[in-house]
This record gives sequence, structure tokens and C-alpha cells, in this order.
Amino acid sequence: MTNPIFQQAKEASKKLLSLSDSRRYEVLFEVADAIIYNKVELLEANARDLARMQPDNPLYDRLQLNEARLEGIAADMRHVAKLPSPLGRTLLERTLDNGLSLRRVSVPFGVIGVIYEARPNVSFDVFALCFKSGNACILKGGSDAENSNRAIVQLIQRVLQKMGVNEHVVQLLPATHEATAELLGAVGYVDLCIPRGGKRLIEFVRDNARVPVIETGAGVVNTYFDVDGNIEMGRAIIANAKTRRVSVCNALDCLIIHRERIWALAELCEPLAEKHVVIYADDEAYNTLHHIYPYLEHATDNSFGTEFMDYKMAIKTVGSLDEALAHIARYGSGHSECIITRNRATAMQFQEQVDAACVYWNAPTSFTDGAQFGMGAEIGISTQKLGPRGPMALEELTTYKWLIEGKGQIRE
Repeated sequence: MTNPIFQQAKEASKKLLSLSDSRRYEVLFEVADAIIYNKVELLEANARDLARMQPDNPLYDRLQLNEARLEGIAADMRHVAKLPSPLGRTLLERTLDNGLSLRRVSVPFGVIGVIYEARPNVSFDVFALCFKSGNACILKGGSDAENSNRAIVQLIQRVLQKMGVNEHVVQLLPATHEATAELLGAVGYVDLCIPRGGKRLIEFVRDNARVPVIETGAGVVNTYFDVDGNIEMGRAIIANAKTRRVSVCNALDCLIIHRERIWALAELCEPLAEKHVVIYADDEAYNTLHHIYPYLEHATDNSFGTEFMDYKMAIKTVGSLDEALAHIARYGSGHSECIITRNRATAMQFQEQVDAACVYWNAPTSFTDGAQFGMGAEIGISTQKLGPRGPMALEELTTYKWLIEGKGQIRE
């Protein structure tokens, strides 16, 4: 028997088609106001989740809500509301020799399922982006954030009811493995599924889904400090990429350094020591740092290609740009990569040859974020090549259909 949540979401998605963009704007602003007005309720639910997790767990930061974060979430929702509608845009238009008029027009997917881990802010982001782009959404959060997600969805649904909008345009599944399996098999009800989380979650979804999937999330991120890199700039970029928020997918995992600049490692890593970042260094980097850096360990085969999501980082020494590119090709995940150099030709070669969704020159990978890209918010960072790539926001949550107008022509 089909889960009624899927049926309700499918029906609600059809009614969304007739909702004007101005009405969507009003609803999103009302939800943003409700976030602030009901902050005590949301923070109490979040506190119950936090009480089950150790504060030293790197995922604690992802799970935590506070007044400042709720204000930021509300601001992002208002930003999304103000963005131009991605719907009904003519993407291509032409008239054939036989007189047929063709238009390719943007439309919603319909129902989008999102599976994610201990990040309750994602519940708000997904709703805002899906609602603005005309999609119903089915949320499947992790058990770590169960109380937070339930409070968030109940709040949104109360606002929708108040505004006369079908509250089933946002649904929350139980935080169980069985619910995940149901979502992945909801053929005919779920038009697209987006996993947002670590490597294991994404691989599970990809391997078991019967509905279309866009992979997002897992980020093994490298930064290459080139022979022509600026040390002061490098210090700031490396520290920001690694320590701004260690639990997010755009955080730095491996510093690659040119052998001729290895003498600069101590200065480059000094800000990391202040944050107690454990460094797993290859032999050359270890020999350079072992009398200087207090949190140093020898790198192993598992140190490279690991998404640490913690105050940990690897260092790899190379002798050329080609070696750096080879290391990234072997261990990167196609998420975000960076080069620090004053040499434009080297930077251009790096950006041309690195196969990743976002490739930076002299800027930290911490900028890989839908809001930072001017998209208002994001539903995830796509690391695949088929379909959207990089931050996914309003435009990426639409597909298209062809509208053909004739004057009685028939095909010979």
C-alpha cells in the first residue's frame, strides 16, 4: 500500500502550479516571520536533540540552532522570496520551416524528496527553494535532528494552513531506515530525490534508488599552495577553508604544497595550531614541521581522500603542478578545489584541468555555498555532471517542457 504522505504530496504539487509568484512571496515572508516569533519553540526542540549528542562531536555544530542562526535562516528565506521566479521562462524559441512554433519553457519537477543528516537548517532551506520553484517536498532527516525537524515542519504547515495553502506541499517522513527505503522506491510519486550528506549516505541512495537521483554533499577538498603562492594570503585562505566550520562539505581536507615552498609550512599552518588542528603529514612535510607544529602525525594511506569533517587535515608535498593535479584527480570528490598562486598562467591551467564543480584561485573553498553565490540558499552542492553541477538553487529545481503551436499542419 502506498504511503499516504506520497499521495498527499503529489496532489499538493499539482495545486502549487496555480499559485502565483506573489502569493509564494507572501507565504515565504510569513514563514520567515514565524521563525523569529516562534524561536523559543524551535530552540527547545533543538535542545532536546543536542542533549543526545556530545558537544565535542564535530556534527554538534551542524545540529545546533541558536537565535543568530534562526535570524540568518529567516533572512535567507526572505532573500529567496525576493528572487525572480524560475518558472514559466522561455528558454528557447523558434519557428520551423513548416510554420510550427516551438517554445521550451521552465516548469517544476513536481515532488522532490530530500534525504539529509543532522542539519535542521536544511529543512527550512529545502522548503523555501522548493516552494518558490513550485515543487512539493518530502523531507527525510536523520534521527539526530528528529525533534528539530518535526518542530520546523509543524511550524511551516501551520503557516501554510493560515495562508490557505495546502500544507502537504511540505511533508516529513519518520527518521527510520524503512522510511528512506520507501522514499527511494516511490516511483510515480517522487520525481527527484536529492541526498545531502556524507559519502555513505550518497552511495546508499545511488545504489538503492528507483527514482531519479542527483548526488550532492560529499566533499574531499584540496588546496594547492603553488611555488608562486603568497604566504600571507595562503595563511588566511587555508585557515578559513579549514577552520571556519569543519563539519561542512566545503571544508579543507588536504593541503598540497610545492616542494620548493615547503619551508613556508610552519607559517602557513600557524593559525591551524591555534585551533588545535591535527595534521597528517607526508614524510617531507612531517620532517619540516615535527619540531614546530604541536599536533602532528604521520600520514597513512587513509589520510588522503578522506572527508574529515573535524579539526583534522592532511598535507601532501609535490614537485610540480602536474603532480598536484594528479593528486586531486585521484583523491578529490569533484566538489571544490583551490590553487594559491600569483602566476596567472598556472592558475588558468589549474582551473582548466581540475575536474570539480567549483575551482578557486586565491579564495577559500568555504565560499561554495548557494547563499554566497547569490542564490539565496541551496538544496545541496551537486558533484555530478549530468544535470545541475555545484550549488543547487531555484533554477536547478526546474526542468522544462516543449510547447508547440500549429495552424493545422500535418506531417508527411
